Amino acid sequence: MGGLSRRGRECLVYISSLRCVRGLSPAPAEDGEGSSVLGKFERFNRRLSSWCEWLGIAAMLLTMVITCIDVVGAKVFLLPVLGAIDIVMLSQIVAISFAASMTLIIGQHIRVEFVFNLLPRRAQVVINSIVLLLGLGLFIVIIWRVCVLGYSFQTSGEYSPTAYIPLYPFAYGIALGSIPVFLVLLLEFVESLTKRVQK
Repeated sequence: MGGLSRRGRECLVYISSLRCVRGLSPAPAEDGEGSSVLGKFERFNRRLSSWCEWLGIAAMLLTMVITCIDVVGAKVFLLPVLGAIDIVMLSQIVAISFAASMTLIIGQHIRVEFVFNLLPRRAQVVINSIVLLLGLGLFIVIIWRVCVLGYSFQTSGEYSPTAYIPLYPFAYGIALGSIPVFLVLLLEFVESLTKRVQK
């Protein structure tokens, strides 16, 4: 891997993580009962996030197909797709919500660590634990409030303006897609506490 670029190494890490998710390579064995529990929890998170990722990929492909058909239909045949904007907008919601957990697992979310890396190791562990705890609290609130919003859409009969697609399934979908993110953050928080206890 010495001759590979940074992007190439990231792709290899991503491919190896997908192989692990899909059971193509065994997860490394860990010692101790606590490690075994964390290992099982991590494998469950990866499997769940992989399923969610496929939903996100399908939604992204739908976005691309609808956009292409709409542009060609409108420019060539003067027949735009009815409700294309609504379909693209809602598909993007699904794509973002359900791909977030796998993106978090493979470390592709943006992190600003310039000052963080200059701190002592102990301070990094403490700050990381606090940030993860805040993230857990944030996603608890997100899941709760989006469920409330979805119920509000369901009872009031809210729908998209042109295609008349009901909005409440997508609100519930955001909450559902946020659950794996919460579980990933929970695992990282427990692992950070475990490292602190071991030290």
